[in-house]
Amino acid sequence: MYESILVLDFGGQYNQLIARRVREQNVYAEVLPYTTPIEKIKEKGYKGIIFTGGPNSVYDEKSPRYTADILSLGVPVLGICYGAQLISFMEQGKISSADNNSEYGHVKLKTTESKLFNDVPSEISCWMSHTDYISEVPNGYKVTATTGACPCAAMENQQKNIYAVQFHPEVTHTQYGTQMLKNFLFDVCGCTGDWVMTDFVQRSIEKYKQELGDSRVLCALSGGVDSSVAAVMLHKAIGKNLTCIFVDHGLLRKDEGDTVERVFKQQFDMNIIRVNVEDRFLSKLDGVSEPEKKRKIIGEEFIRVFEEESTKLGKMDYLVQGTIYPDVIESGVGDASVIKSHHNVGGLPEDIDFKGIIEPLRDLFKDEVRKAGIELGIPEKLVWRQPFPGPGLAIRIMGEITKDKLDILREADAIFREEIANAGLEKDISQYFAVLTNVKSVGVMGDARTYDYTVALRAVVTSDFMTAEWAKIPFEVLAIASNRITNEVKNVNRIVYDITTKPPATVEWE
Repeated sequence: MYESILVLDFGGQYNQLIARRVREQNVYAEVLPYTTPIEKIKEKGYKGIIFTGGPNSVYDEKSPRYTADILSLGVPVLGICYGAQLISFMEQGKISSADNNSEYGHVKLKTTESKLFNDVPSEISCWMSHTDYISEVPNGYKVTATTGACPCAAMENQQKNIYAVQFHPEVTHTQYGTQMLKNFLFDVCGCTGDWVMTDFVQRSIEKYKQELGDSRVLCALSGGVDSSVAAVMLHKAIGKNLTCIFVDHGLLRKDEGDTVERVFKQQFDMNIIRVNVEDRFLSKLDGVSEPEKKRKIIGEEFIRVFEEESTKLGKMDYLVQGTIYPDVIESGVGDASVIKSHHNVGGLPEDIDFKGIIEPLRDLFKDEVRKAGIELGIPEKLVWRQPFPGPGLAIRIMGEITKDKLDILREADAIFREEIANAGLEKDISQYFAVLTNVKSVGVMGDARTYDYTVALRAVVTSDFMTAEWAKIPFEVLAIASNRITNEVKNVNRIVYDITTKPPATVEWE
């Protein structure tokens, strides 16, 4: 079994990013909610524990807390932000709250000698997001870092192997943050880094081969990276006992359906059934504008289609989905607030007719899914295909969904993606697509006045899809895409480019 680190989740929205950073060091990280019993934590034999951040104040009786016994297990602990304050609280330190001690964004950090700060300069920029702060450290602890407004930006009890930082080393905004986490993993916890993707893939295949046996399994195949990797993994485990259902709901990109059918039938020799149900989905979505309602409807219809197809095929035991970590996070984990419900983790009906749902990629981030895809032998062109949400173009059209709007967006999106490829930017940009806004504006084409749609172009750069920067696409490329879309796509007379980071926005518009 792999050596592993427990990331104990206290409700911060981006806590899984900590796990992502740990895994970058080839150390497996498991995220569990703060409600996990200490007996379960003892049984797991973790090499270290990381307390995450969270939006609460430790003095609020409703705030997430944990038994102080966890600090006496003999397992190294690192507290981050709220996690640092919680350690101080459990060890009888003092937490204070004052507006003039609030820090948000880039802050200058001064460090002293500590295992946590090995190979870290004495003065760096870190990322802060807090109002409460540790005003008095507990007995046995010493301050190891400060800022202009925070008297304890980091503290430690080296004898107990307990460390705490008020800032966020997991985000890219903190200089040497990766080095700090690496120091905790290897210098403090004694990890060796034995978790590699090759082992994960092989162990997963063996696991499903043994657990599923002769079970008949249905796979929700969209043709995107996530569902494709999940399908190939299960195919290698159980072969022809896997049947892939490809639902062409009419919400796909240009030529998507034909490409998916051709690739998986010809290259991978999978059992794949294409179900054309565009009219059914458009009927269900008729008049619906609210984003969450769209997702719920699409999620439910997906499952209903699978149930109907499984009836035709005979009894199917399990359903496979390409759920990945960001899907789970943004649909709400533990007490984290819900950003949006993903179709493959939210909105599913309670009475689905399967023994269970298999999610082989549930613990992987997008770049890890791609690594798994390469290990499985999936062609690089498919592995690096543009991410595409399960609800498809339904969440890239603002307002009501119609066939005419879908046709407009399909053409605009295809042109934008083509120009990104022509410029050789495919691998430099993590995700890029077009959005059909619900905004119409006045324009002029020839000598005629127009009143047509505005298309927004979205492109982001990210390593994990938890945070993202807008892509600095050269103006020349944007100009070509804009000219082509307005000239070649009917009913579009204006193009805008989205320059919003995540947060505060999400990658998708809905």
